[in-house]
Amino acid sequence: MADPLSTVADLLAPVFADIAGAPADPVVRPSDRADAQVNGALPLAKQLDVNPREIAQRVVDSGVLADVCSEVEIAGPGFVNLTFDDAFLARQLAAVAADERLGVAPAPTAKRVVVDYSAPNVAKEMHVGHLRSTVIGDALVRMHEFLGHTVLRENHIGDWGRPFGMLIEHLLDIGEDVAAEGMQQGDLDGFYKAANAKFNDDEAFQARARDRVVKLQSYDPETIELWQRLVAMSNDYFNRVYGKLDVLLTDDDLMGESEYQSLMPTVYDELVAADLVTESDGAEVVFPPGFTNRDNEPLPLIVKSSAGAFMYATSDLACVYDRVQRLGADLMLYVVGAPQAQHFQMVFAVARMAGWLTDEVEAVHVPFGSILGDDRKMLRSRSGDAVKLVELLDEAVDRAAAAVAEKNPDLDGDAQAAVARTIGIGAVKYADLSTDRIKDYVFDWDRMLAFDGNTAPYLQYAHARLCSIFRRAGVDRNEVRGGAMALDTAQERQLAQRLLAYPSVLDDTVATYSPHKLCTYLFDLAQDITGFYEHCPVLRDDVDDDTRASRLVLCDVSASTLEHALGLLGIAAPSEM
Repeated sequence: MADPLSTVADLLAPVFADIAGAPADPVVRPSDRADAQVNGALPLAKQLDVNPREIAQRVVDSGVLADVCSEVEIAGPGFVNLTFDDAFLARQLAAVAADERLGVAPAPTAKRVVVDYSAPNVAKEMHVGHLRSTVIGDALVRMHEFLGHTVLRENHIGDWGRPFGMLIEHLLDIGEDVAAEGMQQGDLDGFYKAANAKFNDDEAFQARARDRVVKLQSYDPETIELWQRLVAMSNDYFNRVYGKLDVLLTDDDLMGESEYQSLMPTVYDELVAADLVTESDGAEVVFPPGFTNRDNEPLPLIVKSSAGAFMYATSDLACVYDRVQRLGADLMLYVVGAPQAQHFQMVFAVARMAGWLTDEVEAVHVPFGSILGDDRKMLRSRSGDAVKLVELLDEAVDRAAAAVAEKNPDLDGDAQAAVARTIGIGAVKYADLSTDRIKDYVFDWDRMLAFDGNTAPYLQYAHARLCSIFRRAGVDRNEVRGGAMALDTAQERQLAQRLLAYPSVLDDTVATYSPHKLCTYLFDLAQDITGFYEHCPVLRDDVDDDTRASRLVLCDVSASTLEHALGLLGIAAPSEM
């Protein structure tokens, strides 16, 4: 099953190929003047040096659209305007309604896809800056899994480095029970700040911390055991945040920086063997072509410092190496903030120079912008610190609970709490996902929790309202699927075409790693549902049985599409609000 535009493109491709003597794109697009428009005659006419209306006429005369379109008309210099046949739309939508995949075919080639996202730091709280990576990455994971790819989630936590010397010593000073209690209460920042303050003020503590770093890097058994306890305490906290946020990450997905330490010598040796490493200002570097600094001088990727230490870039090269060699990745997605763009470009370039990334393996940086406050600066708490993610999520649920209690006081307490959580968390996630990921956006409680506009509550309410029709009718939704349909009004036709576009929108969303495109579609769909709901009564007494049955099918597939697409974004669709 394909959406009408794709169906037309497939039918016309042979016609255009016959005219051109080679493959040629019919260029089928939506149109304000008809259901669709075929624009391919104009570029083809220029190529063949003929009148585009002649090509358009041959397209019309081919007759290949007879079963799809009720009207096929030439307009302007050579456009072909199309009006879809109502029966064709109804048949297509009835098939979608009976299909649990809603017309979305699995990817033609299944890949092994590694998605690197979230990446908090051990002994530090997750703040609002982690929100974008976590929810964008989670949505991309869900979409790729649905399309049939094998998806490997990789949570690249910061669990190694010099700060762990002071953190382990501080853990020993205060005791594991005290540390665990504080972390269970979400006070990781307090633990880190206390360790850092002690390091700055106490020379004896500094000496102990530095000695502990040496022991950690030497894999001293006692130190490794203490480090593992510290990591485990932090992971317990991360999991509570992930549970609130309703994302798929688990302990099985953890792949911290520590995991790549043993690989870095191998990576370095292979770079040396490939004659890629040179010395620059005492450091050992690789110069990937095409990268220059402000003075137009070649820009190095440092793989070993002048002191002989492996660098952040070496760790990321080891990461690429591991994902290709051990995991067999076909596609690697790095959902990391936009400021890291050049770093990843250089890492990927060096990995290709080394032969680890080949034409069969693709590495993609999926960058994103920042979350801003009302002052259009980085969102901060009143104290000036980064906003803690867990506090932001709790506030979202509290605000949603107040709105639910006002709008539906008849819901019992447990139901209100469940709906409030669904709305609050959904609102935060959707506000993030609905913004073009490369752009910054202003965090606005009132806007994201509104029940109108391009918000999760608006979409969730549209779904709940459709579900209420079936409750009032006393009809099981399973009973109407696959039933006959008739599209007798403009609103029904518009809604049908929007629903049939779902597979193409999802393909475009995944191809561009842009969840906001699916969000835009959902908002348009919800508006079409509202128009249908207001102009096409379903249960009113003067609606005949055939019309009611047809509209119930339309209600069902609309609700299913809303629920499914929201699910791919990691957002729940309640049946009652």
